[in-house]
Amino acid sequence: MPSFSSAHSRSSQATSKTKGLFSEREKPPEHCLVAHIDGGARGNPGPAGYGVFIQDEAGKKVAGLSEYLGLQTNNFAEYQGLIAALEYALEHGHKALKVISDSELMVRQIKGIYKVKNATLRDLHARAKELIGRLEWFSIGHVLRGDNEEADRLANAAMDKGMGMS
Repeated sequence: MPSFSSAHSRSSQATSKTKGLFSEREKPPEHCLVAHIDGGARGNPGPAGYGVFIQDEAGKKVAGLSEYLGLQTNNFAEYQGLIAALEYALEHGHKALKVISDSELMVRQIKGIYKVKNATLRDLHARAKELIGRLEWFSIGHVLRGDNEEADRLANAAMDKGMGMS
């Protein structure tokens, strides 16, 4: 079962000292994309890629995104997957996005629980937060790897393709 402990709403930003984060009890809007994201690297750093599986609020597939990223770390790939999901939502006129990721580190960094110490990740984190701020509603939660199979498949396909294996 996904663990969602924060969401973001533009309407709550002015009153919240946590910059728009609110309780998991707050329900998503009627129209909300759900993006399962994953990033990986074979070696760390190593050949890296991300996968994003996007569904509508009814569970219907909307898009599958993946990209080979060259030699990078797994955390870099996780952030690139998040950014790809955010950009997709915004470019297609969506105002609400729920993200599901198996990267506990990235989820906790986006929620502000963990600090972002790596300089490269700080830049990616800042980009993600800027994109999140353009949405009317946002939520991110952590799941175990087994609950993120389609995004994992897409990430591995990107790495395979980039490594000339497919």
